[in-house]
Amino acid sequence: MKKILLIGLLVFGIIQLIPYGHDYENPKVMSKVKWDSPKTQDLFNKACADCHSNNTKWPWYSKIAPISWLVAHDVEEGREHFNVSMIGYQKKNEMDEAYEEVEDGEMPMAIYVLNHSEAKLTQEETKQLINGLKATF
Repeated sequence: MKKILLIGLLVFGIIQLIPYGHDYENPKVMSKVKWDSPKTQDLFNKACADCHSNNTKWPWYSKIAPISWLVAHDVEEGREHFNVSMIGYQKKNEMDEAYEEVEDGEMPMAIYVLNHSEAKLTQEETKQLINGLKATF
């Protein structure tokens, strides 16, 4: 049992040396959004900005492999699909998908809400966010 524990700790230590995808520095913000209201901006920041902007707040656990790999992958995917820091570089259909994903209950991701309680929006807040995203984009 001690050998298994020792091997597990050794493997855990070694995987910390495997970098994945980010250096905890956010890319430069290339454009600013003209939000329809401060409420939409606030709701977006609470539930979406960590993965869909270049203003990611990297939590402590995002520095521990293998969790760091999942977090970096999710942020990378989120920015690729929709990134408010790159609005001038987004396609119209990508902006439409933003509110459609919220409408369909796909966003924010359940695993994100589990670790970020502030991202759990009420039904009213969800409706406000959807309407705000439609008005903004």
